[in-house]
Amino acid sequence: MSNDASDGRDEPSDRRFGTRSVHAGQSPDPETGAMAPPLYQTTSYVFEDADTAAELYALEGEGYIYSRISNPTVETLEDRLASLEGGAGAVATASGMAALDSAVLVLAEAGDNVVCSTDTYGGTTAYFAKTASRRDIETRFVPTLEYEEYERAIDEDTAFVHVETVGNPSLVTPDFERVAEIAHENGVPLVVDNTFATPALCRPLEHGADVVWESTTKWLHGSGTTVGGVLVDGGSFPWGEHGYEEIAGQNPAYHDVDFSRDFPEAPFAEAVRFRSLRSLGNQQSPFDAWQTLQGLESLPLRVEKHCENAAIVAEYLDEHEDVAWVTHPGLESHPTHDNASRYLSDYGGMIAFGLEGADGSDPSARGTTSRAGYEAGKRFCESVEVAQFLANIGDAKTLVIHPASTTHGQLTPEEQEEAGVTPDLVRMSVGIEDPEDILADLEHAIDAATRVRRGG
Repeated sequence: MSNDASDGRDEPSDRRFGTRSVHAGQSPDPETGAMAPPLYQTTSYVFEDADTAAELYALEGEGYIYSRISNPTVETLEDRLASLEGGAGAVATASGMAALDSAVLVLAEAGDNVVCSTDTYGGTTAYFAKTASRRDIETRFVPTLEYEEYERAIDEDTAFVHVETVGNPSLVTPDFERVAEIAHENGVPLVVDNTFATPALCRPLEHGADVVWESTTKWLHGSGTTVGGVLVDGGSFPWGEHGYEEIAGQNPAYHDVDFSRDFPEAPFAEAVRFRSLRSLGNQQSPFDAWQTLQGLESLPLRVEKHCENAAIVAEYLDEHEDVAWVTHPGLESHPTHDNASRYLSDYGGMIAFGLEGADGSDPSARGTTSRAGYEAGKRFCESVEVAQFLANIGDAKTLVIHPASTTHGQLTPEEQEEAGVTPDLVRMSVGIEDPEDILADLEHAIDAATRVRRGG
């Protein structure tokens, strides 16, 4: 079954991002005229006859077999996200981590290695270090901005290079074009987690990436109700030249199927669909896809407000006497402000900061293991009222968390430091509330968290 949008639902490429956020991949239902995307809440599809069924199972015909592999509602979401990312095809998954796992199954095998930047979400780091290793896939973590280290780490067994658009939670933006050049010179694809930026702010495929994945749970959906993920195929990597047998050549799971030959526009996406989703059950449900489509319609508007509010909050924190340090890609003091200005259309809704601890720690001691800063970060998260203390980002609501004790808590102190997680770090996903209310809430929580230090 092809996912090339050949049914007329594809949008003209000259339509702008905001228009495609509302319309891409969709047209009125031909039977009823319904404009809203239908929810096809079904597991299976009736075959016209035995020959048609056989053709579908052999991947020789177009149509639907089972919703673990493909579904019309999910396909609408896939087509829209492929359009927004500038990709050739997409596959929606049950979560962001399911997207990563689906990609790894197709790209890497036992004995291979993955080169991954250190400024990476704790769940991704744990997956590569603790889960992929059980499949005999080694991960070589390299400092995100030390580009010669990527070169040193890649060898003939490297399956792919992985970076994040905006590192979680350090908010570091790498030089994509430089990393892509290094990867391509060594015959391996660049895979980018674009969750923190979304295609509203950055489209890594335009800067040399070959595969993009995201957690659709975050800004793409935007309301904190629906978990999901997506993989987007750039459609240009020469898989056959570099020995990717799952994508180019006789596929081991399908007789006489070569995804690069039979699905030339997006062979990686189709290999993921028919190998990963079929075998792992990592697919996104129709209802979750339908929900995410609703969120996508307001993506440009929401992201603009997230960015506007985050800039206000970053300036407030940067001037606050009880804040030891603050990092936001839009601040000129951020180490990769220039990269963010080059690759992002705005600076995003994420902020990280640390509070002065009860011992009055010097702000320059950000890299130390200050127990006081650690405790102040936890107290801050316990004290917010408008903001919510929970494990998510990209919600319409402002969200906070203390990574050292939660999202990155299973990493060693050394691994936390490599990932940019200091003991005092508070990660904040700035929402779309009135900024005056966000600032008042922060003032209250900072006061509660630092009162002991000030003798209160």
